[in-house]
Amino acid sequence: MKIVVLLKQVPDTWSDRRLDATSGRVVRVASDAVTDEIDDRALEVALLYKDSQDVEIVTLALGPAAVTDSLRKSLAVGADSAVHVLDDGLAGADLALTAATLGAAIRRIGFDLVIAGSESTDGRGGVIPAMVAEHLGVPHLTYLESVDIGADSVTGTRATEGGTLAAHTPLPAVISVTERSAEPRFPNFKGIMRAKKKPMEVLTAADLALDDHRARTVVLSVAERPARSAGTVIKDEGDAGVRIADFLADARLI
Repeated sequence: MKIVVLLKQVPDTWSDRRLDATSGRVVRVASDAVTDEIDDRALEVALLYKDSQDVEIVTLALGPAAVTDSLRKSLAVGADSAVHVLDDGLAGADLALTAATLGAAIRRIGFDLVIAGSESTDGRGGVIPAMVAEHLGVPHLTYLESVDIGADSVTGTRATEGGTLAAHTPLPAVISVTERSAEPRFPNFKGIMRAKKKPMEVLTAADLALDDHRARTVVLSVAERPARSAGTVIKDEGDAGVRIADFLADARLI
């Protein structure tokens, strides 16, 4: 079985993040670049299956040269090879272009199962896995909290407002997982040394036959988030309960 795991490098969530006022893009040099934690969990789902089965894991990422660090880390924890889509013409790719590019790369790699995080911590679109599945023409199961991979199918559970939903689909397929899916492992010294010998392929838009690789969306304006204003203070003068109830009613909270 061949499993392709989608990775994304994002600004460290524990540092300050900001948007460029001119381009509307995330300023990626403003903080350390790290592999999105949700993608580490997606990789762990694949690695757990590989621990007991004959599986080839390929990690795939789209982004600038710095993405190599994230891909090398994936190789260090157990992925067999990596593919880096590196092309200046894809800078600032929107959701549609990102999905089309990843879909083309996955078709080139070949796959039985694609695993991704449910949504990135920078874009928060949450639709890339489903869009990639559409490009590949395969079913998808998204926002899975648990995953059970079989030889020819995949099963998972998804939280709903009323409880949980069990879902399954035959392979090939695309799935995405949440932060509850698996606790990622860390690379050890042996893994780091082995990673240096594992293959990493670099592809461009031309390699993927992406004739039109322009983003379809344009950011019209960007503004700083306003400073948080002081809240309403209610001093108890014998009628605090009534005033609190009125405040909640006015805000349509009760």
